[in-house]
Amino acid sequence: MFQLYPLNDRLRDWRVGVTAAAALLAVCLAPLAHAQGRAECSVIQSQILARSVRYCAYLPPSFDQDKTRDYPVLYYLHGLGDNEQSLLTFGGWDIISELRSQGKVGDFVVLAPSAGHTFYINSESGKLRYEDFFTKEFMPQMEKKYRAEGTRATRGITGVSMGGYGALRFAFKYPNDFTAVSAQMPALIADLPKNLSTGEPGSPGALLGDIFGSPFNRTYFDRNNVFYFARTDSVASLKQMKIYFDIGSNDDYGFEQGAEKLDQLLKSRAIPHEFHIYPGRHSVEFVIRHFPDVMQFQWKAIGGGR
Repeated sequence: MFQLYPLNDRLRDWRVGVTAAAALLAVCLAPLAHAQGRAECSVIQSQILARSVRYCAYLPPSFDQDKTRDYPVLYYLHGLGDNEQSLLTFGGWDIISELRSQGKVGDFVVLAPSAGHTFYINSESGKLRYEDFFTKEFMPQMEKKYRAEGTRATRGITGVSMGGYGALRFAFKYPNDFTAVSAQMPALIADLPKNLSTGEPGSPGALLGDIFGSPFNRTYFDRNNVFYFARTDSVASLKQMKIYFDIGSNDDYGFEQGAEKLDQLLKSRAIPHEFHIYPGRHSVEFVIRHFPDVMQFQWKAIGGGR
């Protein structure tokens, strides 16, 4: 059964873990600093959201050396309580740079928008249209600005926790836009608790209410989650996509049950995918431990073996 632990406590634990992990990576990977490319963080003006949205573009060294070159692109979606600088704070960008120096991945651009606690969807009320912003503004503008190759075959999406939910949902809803999707510790709820729709203070419904309705709208949730699109997409559209997700065997939120449910659903439809349950909790340490595998999975897909 899904359990939601006190949000402030979990976010504090996550940030402490991020700080410690980043410090360790900084020591281990310091010699790579000169060759890791750069992160360009700025804002994009959104007419759909009627405000500016922060983002970071993570660019390989060759990006500034060859102004005519176009690149595969990977969208990175952060988790709840994190932001567009997540790859910098937990050391993910250093890991990518290390993999590149070892020849395990090639040059690609990573684009990471800030998403607050939107779960990367349009809110039930229609007042916060994050999904529309991402697909109609962020993707086309960023791919033009950062010289993406702009093809499905060279476009992937990945995410952590809430971002894992968003990545799987985007990929399954828009299978013609992404050739690969990966998710670490995706926020997948196998069975909704009865109190989720009450909206009482401290309940999961209270946390998610402004996105999935206030009070929580179960019907809207059911028609906008990962399982819905995994179940209703054509088999052919899902089979053309590379799919990877992993989860800790002792996930603090019980998301391993949701991941296992997705695994079984994909198996029942004979959809090829890669699913791993590893020892671990819902933590930054878990993400770091398996992040190299995720990046190599993505590069194999969006890099086309080049």
